[in-house]
Amino acid sequence: MSELKFREAREDDLAAIVAMLDDDGLGRGRERLSGEGVDPVYTQALREIHAQPGNHIIVVERDGELIGTYQLTVIAGLSRCGARRAQIEAVRVRAGLRGRGIGEAMLRHAIAQARQEGCTLVQLSSDRRRGRAHLFYERLGFVATHIGFKLELR
Repeated sequence: MSELKFREAREDDLAAIVAMLDDDGLGRGRERLSGEGVDPVYTQALREIHAQPGNHIIVVERDGELIGTYQLTVIAGLSRCGARRAQIEAVRVRAGLRGRGIGEAMLRHAIAQARQEGCTLVQLSSDRRRGRAHLFYERLGFVATHIGFKLELR
């Protein structure tokens, strides 16, 4: 496998990122895809993420091609003696490239980034229907210690 390159996402990455977010059974239909360019909601969201310290959209390139993405958000807290924690979200590897170690490299990169940001805990949530993903996260040392809840506001 060629070397993976990790970097902060740019606006010109958005079409590829949104395509990856939409490219699975659970994500399909939640995103706004168009053959006429990236919907401005994504540009605005990326700008807000870049403006917020500790919030990162990371993309993964191989041979100049975008093949993966994840979001890492550092959260300051009072619990655990004022510990900082990192939340990992929207982990995606492009279809056709899954199962080749790219996701593992991405999670290891996210964990290293969290350590650099002074975090003492890394957390993520995963839809209960993603059984293979749960096994993947457990293999990397994550433990399912909590039950998560969500409330849709729109």
